[in-house]
Amino acid sequence: MRIRLALLTACLSLAATALPAQAADATDAHLEGELSSGALYVMDVPASWNGTVLLYSHGYAPAGSPKRAQNTPSTAARDKLLAEGYALIGSSYATNGWAVTEAVPDQLATLDLFTQKFGAARRTLAWGTSYGGFVTSALAERHAGRFDGSLSMCGLVQGGVANWNSTLDPVFALRTLLAPGSGVRLAGFADQAEAVAAAETLTTKVDAAQQTPEGRARIALAAALHNIPGYNDASQTEPGPGDWKTAQSNQYAAVRGLLQRPAFSWRQEAESRAGGNPSWNTGVDYSSMLARSPLYKEVRELYKEAGLSLRTDLSALGRAPRVSADPSAVRWMRNTSVFSGRLSDPQLNIHTTGDALIPVQSESAYRRAATASGAAGLLRQAYVDAPGHCTFTPGETLAALHTLEHRLDTGRWDTSPGALNSRAKAEDPKTEPRYLPYRPSAYPRPYDLAHPGDARP
Repeated sequence: MRIRLALLTACLSLAATALPAQAADATDAHLEGELSSGALYVMDVPASWNGTVLLYSHGYAPAGSPKRAQNTPSTAARDKLLAEGYALIGSSYATNGWAVTEAVPDQLATLDLFTQKFGAARRTLAWGTSYGGFVTSALAERHAGRFDGSLSMCGLVQGGVANWNSTLDPVFALRTLLAPGSGVRLAGFADQAEAVAAAETLTTKVDAAQQTPEGRARIALAAALHNIPGYNDASQTEPGPGDWKTAQSNQYAAVRGLLQRPAFSWRQEAESRAGGNPSWNTGVDYSSMLARSPLYKEVRELYKEAGLSLRTDLSALGRAPRVSADPSAVRWMRNTSVFSGRLSDPQLNIHTTGDALIPVQSESAYRRAATASGAAGLLRQAYVDAPGHCTFTPGETLAALHTLEHRLDTGRWDTSPGALNSRAKAEDPKTEPRYLPYRPSAYPRPYDLAHPGDARP
């Protein structure tokens, strides 16, 4: 009798351990909860799970905003993927802001919890959008053993130091040319209030400048240093060839957005984590940078129309006192937020060509790192002809995901625009896909771990 009771107890124990996986086989499962870090998680597992789990990393959420777990870029993508049998998981991050030190472990903890509840996946893919694309590449480089492949969508794949350097350049030009002697601080903020006040002061100067031809030309120069495209929002009028007035007006809207959020408020939050200012423009030649920009012709023509000397303004930028970095802050950013390009598994990156927030040139920066590290064969990049940040259709998003899976299944990349558009059309027959042949220009100031020379500010 005691032996029979012991056997019965053991069987009941095994049944309880297996229950979550059995429940997932019987019906769709939706789980929400909180990790020990305080991050929230969400999991959707279809009854007919195909064995693949997709770990989604969401985009940037400003410090102080509510935490929200997310496991897909959109409701339409979620519904389609669940119908196709994928398990979808993702977390918020323990804190919002420049939270890479929390985001990576929180996402790994979410994956651990999924495995505990539903069993090991046959295939595990990391994917994410915007700042989440940055988190995705961090997961792929630093925790390759946990993933079979990754998909970064409109990702901040230039890394943290390059991002904050490139964000500094346009505001330095605006202050120098539109608010000389104003004392507007561009970095090293004491607190959020100081950053917001600086943003408001410079925005007022930019708004006034937009009313004159001279001011508009200078705003276009600042936009060119950040590679802000002349068509960056679907609500805008698309400029034709040589329509510099419309292009500049569109860039002005994006410049205002840069001032209101990333260049000051978001920078201050990142500085608070890094322990100081992690960016600099000492030694930067803005004349050379502008000459390499795809927007150089627009700037030149607007200066000509305004009767301004572009050479004189570039000389003013060359003479202006520069911003120096805090070495310890650069080290923190380098250790937490800079990429090596060392991929162990396939990664596909997609980007919209009209992105003003994370300009498409960021893809050139990551390609540079992957090439130097010997991983170019594992990386592919594809481009969608569209204005805006992360404005992919559900079909374009799913086409990229299935293209990554095709590479894993066959060992061959098939990332031609024709193949991607065909897959997108199959997923979303009512919407015309927009992948196109495209190669972005070089990122203005790349910084990665594969190039030792980048370490010197």
